[in-house]
Amino acid sequence: MAGHSKWAKVKHFKGAIDAKRAKIFAKLAREITIAARLGGGDPGMNPRLRMVLLKCRNANVPADNIERAIKKGTGEGDTAIYEDLTYEIFGPAGVGILVEVSTDNRNRAASEIRAILTRNGGNIATAGAVSRLFQRKGQLLVSRTTTGEDLLMELAIEAGAEDFRVTEDCYEILTEPGNFEAVHQAFEEKGIACDHAEVTALPTLPAPVTTTGDAAAVNRLIEALEDHDDVNEVFSNAEFQGEAADA
Repeated sequence: MAGHSKWAKVKHFKGAIDAKRAKIFAKLAREITIAARLGGGDPGMNPRLRMVLLKCRNANVPADNIERAIKKGTGEGDTAIYEDLTYEIFGPAGVGILVEVSTDNRNRAASEIRAILTRNGGNIATAGAVSRLFQRKGQLLVSRTTTGEDLLMELAIEAGAEDFRVTEDCYEILTEPGNFEAVHQAFEEKGIACDHAEVTALPTLPAPVTTTGDAAAVNRLIEALEDHDDVNEVFSNAEFQGEAADA
């Protein structure tokens, strides 16, 4: 798994809960509200809502918070109209970054994202210049302490997985987006918990980051984007190498 890996992101996400609990819960509640408004409050009929609820599970969001956010999305409160946008960005060291945004004010979001880029060495790319560096895949990460490799591989393949990889910390299962739900459900039916599970954007052409200065600049930009209220996801193709990998 290259660079700014999902496994690293999950561990950072969990470790940051104590320091940023209110911020994380607020962003997830907003994602729930938007998902419920667009597709209804039943996770069984709303794939987008199911995805957000997986994030909530990893972040230990209280059930009351989730219920309030769903009710808000299905008509009890907020009446704002949201639209989904994707920004294609080139950051320090030529790193490609995709930013997925849900906003009720396109102009405000654009202005604020550009301000973040100006302060942190990023630039808006032409359409397609960055998205072509990624592919949409279902990705599931299972700790190697959870279950045996042979059992998990067999289950994944039978459920329609495309690829099975073993890393130092975890098993990584990749699927076509349309097969993600079947594979995840197969794991849950066997009581196999995923440390991370979502349809995501994985880099096909990594950008090497080799110095500590570049690594710090890339991470500053990514963290600033992730901290924006309208931002749902940030994906990069950074591959930290040499001294940058140890920074």
